[in-house]
Amino acid sequence: MLPETWNKTTYQEYLNYLKSISEEEYKNFHSKLCFTKYQILGIRVPIMRKIAKNISKSNIEEFLKLCGNTYYEEVFIEGLVISNIKDEDIFIKYFSNYINKIDNWGICDTFCNSLKIINKNPSKYFSISKKLSLNEEEFISRVGLIIILNFFVEEKYLDCIYEILNTISSTKYYVNMAESWLICELYIKFPSKTESFLLKNNLNDFTHNKAISKIRESYRVCKEKKEYLNTLKRR
Repeated sequence: MLPETWNKTTYQEYLNYLKSISEEEYKNFHSKLCFTKYQILGIRVPIMRKIAKNISKSNIEEFLKLCGNTYYEEVFIEGLVISNIKDEDIFIKYFSNYINKIDNWGICDTFCNSLKIINKNPSKYFSISKKLSLNEEEFISRVGLIIILNFFVEEKYLDCIYEILNTISSTKYYVNMAESWLICELYIKFPSKTESFLLKNNLNDFTHNKAISKIRESYRVCKEKKEYLNTLKRR
């Protein structure tokens, strides 16, 4: 059971509840997939979404002011609660601080694809995402890229997205993987323009080749195109 009001005592009760529903087997499984400084308890995502939904019915700000950073699931659920915020001023206040807590792809990607507020003011959040994408911190940059991937793969943003990809100079793994994933989605929706981008770009070799590999793995791309794209890989 989750508390109805939030204070230090009820927050500790909440943490105890998270521990009580953890699964050792899932913890061991997820620990091999997601590398983080936070302690992983072992709680599945659908369960955490349900918990976050219930917390969002309470006083969200009371809860968020108490959130710590000991457990992976603790930080994960905090992000889901923030993603449910409808008031833009409150959202921006907590969003800006929260993204500094993100240190792994699991929290990053689920948080980004859960953001409900973005469609309220797309141009504002595209600008924010662009700025984040160019940040030197690995997971702040990934936040920007994953938000673009989830919400802005549209024709009107294409030129700016290609420009962002050409401007990023990071060699950090989770940035480059996000770039590759984004390019794959761009190709599937806008093959001609993205093919032109693949013919001439400023991507590092790893990102360029990984993007092509991801496109070639897609069932939405025909065999002939996959064979051609393979010739664009850098050797």
